[in-house]
Amino acid sequence: MQAVPIAHHVEQPALASIPSLSGYPAAVLCWLLSAGVYIAAKWVAPEMPPWGLCFWRLTLACAILLPIVHRHHSAMIALLKSRPLEIVAVGAIGLTLCQGLIYHGLAATDATTAGIIMALSPVMTMVLARFVLGEPLGLWKSLGALAALAGMLVIVAHGDLAALLQLQFNPGELWIVGSAFCWALYTVLVRRSKFGIELLPLVVLLLGAGALVALPFHLWELFNDERSALNVHGWLALAYLAGPGGALMYYLYNRSVETLGASKASMLLYLQTLFVAILAYLLLGESLHDYDLLGAAFIVAGIVLATATKPKAMRNSSGRVRQGR
Repeated sequence: MQAVPIAHHVEQPALASIPSLSGYPAAVLCWLLSAGVYIAAKWVAPEMPPWGLCFWRLTLACAILLPIVHRHHSAMIALLKSRPLEIVAVGAIGLTLCQGLIYHGLAATDATTAGIIMALSPVMTMVLARFVLGEPLGLWKSLGALAALAGMLVIVAHGDLAALLQLQFNPGELWIVGSAFCWALYTVLVRRSKFGIELLPLVVLLLGAGALVALPFHLWELFNDERSALNVHGWLALAYLAGPGGALMYYLYNRSVETLGASKASMLLYLQTLFVAILAYLLLGESLHDYDLLGAAFIVAGIVLATATKPKAMRNSSGRVRQGR
């Protein structure tokens, strides 16, 4: 999570020998399992503190995946030796902070609302990529970003204009907005860093780094939060977060990227929002609020504007084709 701690790494072409359709079931199951993370975290929020969830999910998922990437251990060690601070920084932003903020937010807001807000992250990524990577934004992407921002404001203000003008927001939803920003920044930083190893081994390294950064927060909770003792619900939630919603989800995402390519696989992220709403209704008894629907409409419009428009090919004075906006 986001619920999905995996970033756009290196664009990998679809394997010619594997039919493209084989990647779609992996991607759909990946985002379904990711949506389940919101449900499990919301279910156990009254009984387990956020940093404990974060630390143990990252630690156990890393331990499960580490043997699977054994062929890449030498490359992982070399990268860790040469760029340790970058690995820790990126892991802290994209895994520790992103997940910790989500778990904080779910204690005070619905899983459905959190899933809708997290759909903002791809648009945030486009905006950050403009400033960090120098990628062109263009008119339509800018309008899409503004529409998505309006949708986010509608949701966090619960559709109340007076609350918006007075800056009266639900703190739980602000935590989720912060998480979406961390995920977008993480995605841009991974693109910028160009670590040079395959996606799954990189994710394992970042999981370990994220767990290391989460450890001091978890230790603080052990002495200061009465929810620190794991009960049956906590163990069940953690088993899901680390297994099906963690290690298996990451593996499936990597599989879908290999087959479909990173751009197409990541665009299916929007299935996560739909799955969260369905699972929250079935398992938690949540329902969509009017402001959720209105905010979601703005966010969807923003996503369409930002992603559905393609640059037009133009010829420069030398006759070569270049991309315009």
